[in-house]
Amino acid sequence: MTSSPTTATHLWSLTAVELRARLLAGEISSREVVDAFQRRIEEVDPQVNAIVTHCPERALQAAGRADDTFARTGRPLGPLHGLPVAHKDLVETAGLRTTYGSRAYAGHVPDRDALLAERYREAGAILIGKTNTPEFGAGSHTVNDVFGATRNPYDLTRSAGGSSGGAAAALATGMLPIADGSDMGGSLRNPASFCNVVGLRPSVGRVPDWPSAAPYFPYATNGALGRCVEDVALQLAVLSAPDPRAPLAAPYPESFDLGSSFDAAGRRVAFDADLGGLPVDPAVSRVLALVPQVLAALGCDVHEGGPGWEGADDAFLTWRAWYQVLCFGELVDQQRELLRPNIVWNVDQGRQVTGEDLGRAEKQRDAVTERARAFLATHEFLLCPVSQVAPFDVTLNHPPEVDGVPTRHYLDWMRACSRVTVTGLPAASVPFGFTDDGLPVGVQVVGRPGADADVLRFAGAVQQAATGSRVAPVVGTIGGQREPM
Repeated sequence: MTSSPTTATHLWSLTAVELRARLLAGEISSREVVDAFQRRIEEVDPQVNAIVTHCPERALQAAGRADDTFARTGRPLGPLHGLPVAHKDLVETAGLRTTYGSRAYAGHVPDRDALLAERYREAGAILIGKTNTPEFGAGSHTVNDVFGATRNPYDLTRSAGGSSGGAAAALATGMLPIADGSDMGGSLRNPASFCNVVGLRPSVGRVPDWPSAAPYFPYATNGALGRCVEDVALQLAVLSAPDPRAPLAAPYPESFDLGSSFDAAGRRVAFDADLGGLPVDPAVSRVLALVPQVLAALGCDVHEGGPGWEGADDAFLTWRAWYQVLCFGELVDQQRELLRPNIVWNVDQGRQVTGEDLGRAEKQRDAVTERARAFLATHEFLLCPVSQVAPFDVTLNHPPEVDGVPTRHYLDWMRACSRVTVTGLPAASVPFGFTDDGLPVGVQVVGRPGADADVLRFAGAVQQAATGSRVAPVVGTIGGQREPM
């Protein structure tokens, strides 16, 4: 299995599905694939800072074993055979540093794999490193005191989003073919939008999680990102099987065979331009104003409006605050001086939550969920903004205002995602277009309960129709030449 130097050089530009086909056909080896992506990391990552822990020798050894097994048996190791992956630095990886983006764990090396890492490994993926994240995933801007900030591949002065910002930026620049992420208030969807890739926050329970400090908590979930919906589906097929260690896990996996095409004609869909009155940056609104037109061109029966989001913000913030105390209260008490302000603020807020607050928040969650369920009974999909802002200055903690409205705290600008979180519904971030400044803007596709694969199918149709999203990122120096993707 050999390939020309030119072919090997550009393996990083292929989708995961394309790479998998060539690997299984024996046209290329896993060693060649890993080497191509490692070279791409060395070339690009000093500018972007997406891959924060590298293990090239370990990866090449694993790739060699994959090649030897395939040559001996003629069978792949699994659905992700030979594909490099770098796990988010919140995911425990046995024998490989996992810092959670925190100085308190800067030298931490776990002795076990998290379930997510275990599933990628058992499916034949090759671990090549870890992707950057804000400290403990707190916020939708990827910066921490261990590794610094991840920069947006479309403008290196801007944020890549977060908390899966390292994963999204690595995908956008061809440093990875597949990547995992996690999402509570938009941590997977926002960076996908900021970096012009696809990300799916799956239905609650679709991707089981272990270990977890709060295994019954329904707001946080793992998911996957890719450059196209097919690459996301490839990963979700691996990640979605049930596991007895995860009590909220769906009892059976969903089929993520997306088929060859998806006919959107005649489907009743809705577009909620501001999720019930949220401020949205005019630059984002101008891009998303074309959503109804694109949907109509697909043959959809397009309507405006949404289910009503009253109570969603309070429900999300209250339960999230409670969760932060559960996860990080003891750490704040013991090592406050090592932690960034976001984590300390989260715990301080959570310690003010009362039982009455939680009861009110749960009633609000139930009401929002029921309205969304009823709305989606008559509309197959709901489309809305992913983010209320375009990628912002990388030196900021968060946008100080949105369309002239001051943000009250660092979570305030993420409500286009966090309101959807409350419903537990599957939601994809899909590349849609660019602002006048060349910054990516995604659209959020929300589907019916448990209909994760349908969300991806429809998201793929939208991505294909949104021709303005097909722009390669700037790599190398700021303002440098754009390379083909």
